[in-house]
Amino acid sequence: MDQEYSHRQIEAVVQKRWQDEKCFCARESDARPKYYCLSMLPYPSGRLHMGHVRNYSIGDALSRYRRMNGFGVLQPMGWDAFGLPAENAAIGQQRHPAEWTRANIEQMRSQICQLGFAIDWQRELATCDSSYYRWEQLLFLRMREKGIAYRATGPVNWDPVDKTVLANEQVIDGCGWRTNAPVVRREIPMWFLKITAYAEELLAGLDDLAWPEAVKNMQRNWIGKSTGMNIVFDLAAPNQGQIRVYTTRPDTLMGATFMAIAAEHPLAKQAAANDPQVAQFCQQCQNIAASEEAIAKEEKRGLPIDARAVNPVSGEKIPVWIANYVLMEYGEGAVMGVPAHDQRDFEFARANNIPIRRVIARDGEDASSPLPEAVIERGIAVNSGVLDGSDYAGCVTKLLEILGPDKKAEQTVRYRLRDWGVSRQRYWGCPIPMIYCPDCGEVPVPEADLPVVLPDEVTVDGVKSPLPAHAPFVNCTCPICGSKKAKRETDTFDTFVESSWYFSRYACADSTDAMLDERAGYWLPVDQYIGGIEHAVLHLLYARFFHKVMRDLDFLPAGCGDEPFTSLLCQGMVIKDGAKMSKSRGNTVDPQQYVESIGADATRMFMIFSAPPDQKLEWSDSGARGCARYLARLWKQAHAARAAVRAQPDDQLSENAQARHQLHAILQKADFDMRRIMLNNIVSAGMSMANLLAKHPDDAALLREGFSILLRLLNPVVPHITERLWEELGFAGLLVDASWPEVDKQALAVGSNKMVVQVNGKKCAQIEVDADANQEQISQKACAIETVQKRIGDKKIRKVIVVPGKIINIVT
Repeated sequence: MDQEYSHRQIEAVVQKRWQDEKCFCARESDARPKYYCLSMLPYPSGRLHMGHVRNYSIGDALSRYRRMNGFGVLQPMGWDAFGLPAENAAIGQQRHPAEWTRANIEQMRSQICQLGFAIDWQRELATCDSSYYRWEQLLFLRMREKGIAYRATGPVNWDPVDKTVLANEQVIDGCGWRTNAPVVRREIPMWFLKITAYAEELLAGLDDLAWPEAVKNMQRNWIGKSTGMNIVFDLAAPNQGQIRVYTTRPDTLMGATFMAIAAEHPLAKQAAANDPQVAQFCQQCQNIAASEEAIAKEEKRGLPIDARAVNPVSGEKIPVWIANYVLMEYGEGAVMGVPAHDQRDFEFARANNIPIRRVIARDGEDASSPLPEAVIERGIAVNSGVLDGSDYAGCVTKLLEILGPDKKAEQTVRYRLRDWGVSRQRYWGCPIPMIYCPDCGEVPVPEADLPVVLPDEVTVDGVKSPLPAHAPFVNCTCPICGSKKAKRETDTFDTFVESSWYFSRYACADSTDAMLDERAGYWLPVDQYIGGIEHAVLHLLYARFFHKVMRDLDFLPAGCGDEPFTSLLCQGMVIKDGAKMSKSRGNTVDPQQYVESIGADATRMFMIFSAPPDQKLEWSDSGARGCARYLARLWKQAHAARAAVRAQPDDQLSENAQARHQLHAILQKADFDMRRIMLNNIVSAGMSMANLLAKHPDDAALLREGFSILLRLLNPVVPHITERLWEELGFAGLLVDASWPEVDKQALAVGSNKMVVQVNGKKCAQIEVDADANQEQISQKACAIETVQKRIGDKKIRKVIVVPGKIINIVT
């Protein structure tokens, strides 16, 4: 054993041995409970960043810990290879996206392997492989058969930089999630997935998930369940028809002073056809993203049209406005404007001199005073005629009695969630398996002809997708009538489609006969999923939706459950100089540089030790190098103890009861912290254990027991050095196959500590307490000492500070 620690000599050798022994090849076995630990698959950008390293270090620590506890562990890896980032990056380097992506996968796989993660590489997949996305195309066809996938024309979010459609979830503050470009509205035909059909199940399922409450609340808000009422307003002019509105505040009906409709509403289109000014305003409304968030941030603007709506209770005629803050997809594309009790309506009314009439007040309030802003709280109806004096429930009951018989009002439940538009007008994605025949219309590609393979023989310039102009791909024969004039769909799937089911495919990545086989029933659901909270209403919601659809369409074998991920850990971001790492800020850190200079173990140790997993981590070069120095000291300590440890039999325990008590007390707390995923405390425990052993260099029995525990404790965090030291110190087998250390309860039960008792920092007495005494017992015993009571006198004890095994300080 060399006296000096060299990560370069150790890590590659240890990794090769793991590989030769196939240590991390997961097997379906009934003998052991299964544990499926998964970090969100990376986009193959070409180089790992520190966020990747932290994510995978956390997952690897949990996987190794479960393996040591007797679980059969699956920890796979794959590549989220399709999508606009890859296409645009490849274009920037004047390379084909397929070539660029494959090269990046090779490079990133090499980097991940150098970090020594316990990954089952036999299950590796890339979403750009036709062997993967052929099953996605099959699922889509089955979804279409069941009405879950459908084609429709509607307003969509258009990213002018990426030149493609974005789902509502991909519009953040009115801008594209990736380009940050202002999004505009367009109406185009595209394919949708009916996620709204699963809204209630998606909502209810959150209650039973072991997920961060913040993530569950984000999904609850996005699904946006509300209970309200549909109310019908007749239009005043003969033969103009009706306007139907949905409102969650029917108790404010008598405060409606205007009607606001979307620019796409049939009444607005009718007005635009006869008035150029209206037509121009409706066109301007198209330059706003089709999401509620984007519209909420817009200045509230509108234009009145020649129409009036009639309040169905009072008969009052109110003006109809086209307003830029009304979405056609929400409710019926119309809103009854109640400015006194809705802030958007309030701002709109103020800007357009529309009356503001308060109709809800709390007990004792003066409802006649001017309002500085909308009063949105519920209360008692005032200025409301037949509704006066009623609370919310009372108003609902009365309105149903008055309007229900004529079908002018009905209670209903609505959701904020909208169907997921999955068509993208770009090249680098999974082809949508549909054909358009001039005679037969929409025709699905026969299942026997899957996959529809994305052609490589195209030039990708970033201006527009090359697929519509690629005749060998577009031109095809109709599978129904045989027409040679049929055209293939040239849109590709949103890349979030691929990442919505990949975790299932890992269970049986080599299956050529089925999308999933019985192995998925063994491994699913994922026991521990790890990724960023930024995916709360994108990937995580879509993945839950897909899992339920695949269950209902019989793609999931028995045992997979109703949810894909049992437990979720959202790791904190790695920052530098107080900000997110980015090339534009010049504060990025290359993991490869540190793996080469200080080693994989030291890099991983810093990622685990520097902050709890769910909190932000500030990168520190000195901190990372400090971890490398600690591992060098640990190596030297083991080197010094090597001869004594190797010569000592396992069944002979140290006679130093106090030291053994301290050893197992550290282990007991570390085991508790590991189960809570407080991984940073595991490193601290290892350091404390090493310091304890350093105080007893001549106690061979304690050293052997101590190093056996210490190396197993630290193995999930720094697996290479601990594996090598395990062998050097003469322990049997591979450490990766060893069991997690067990606390010796007898060691905890014996022994006592002598502790100094202070009053306000000055020594007053010394006592002996049982080693397993808690802080309250220690405090009571110290305060009962006569000399201590005399020192305290009639002063009040403010607090008692207990430093275990050392000092009790009574502060008066």
